[in-house]
Amino acid sequence: MGIAYAVAVVVYIFICFFLILVVLVQQGKGADIAGAFGGGGTQTAFGARGATTLLHKLTTGAFIGFIVLSLLLTILERNRRSSVMSTVPAKAGTSQKAPAPAPVRPGAAAPVPAGPAPAAPAKPSGK
Repeated sequence: MGIAYAVAVVVYIFICFFLILVVLVQQGKGADIAGAFGGGGTQTAFGARGATTLLHKLTTGAFIGFIVLSLLLTILERNRRSSVMSTVPAKAGTSQKAPAPAPVRPGAAAPVPAGPAPAAPAKPSGK
């Protein structure tokens, strides 16, 4: 899987550079001189639809390859490594144990337990 992953990364990088160059080379919809001054009134609502050129087909193919390789590399990377969160230590409050009781010095009074106070006995009513 190491070689396949490396080849996929190299192909992905080439596709990225190819997409950058192809998009920069293509001419926009209103790239003529009339488009520079707000013209282009002869176009339809969604732009003129001319014949699909080879450059448009290459751009579409490269885009599909970019998306597929992005998903593939994401899946492969998930299976290759463990999560970053597995290296984060647990929260202080979740794995702490009860503190050890304090040592009692000879001759000193015993420590009072930290539990709830005992309830006082009810006084009988004398009626």
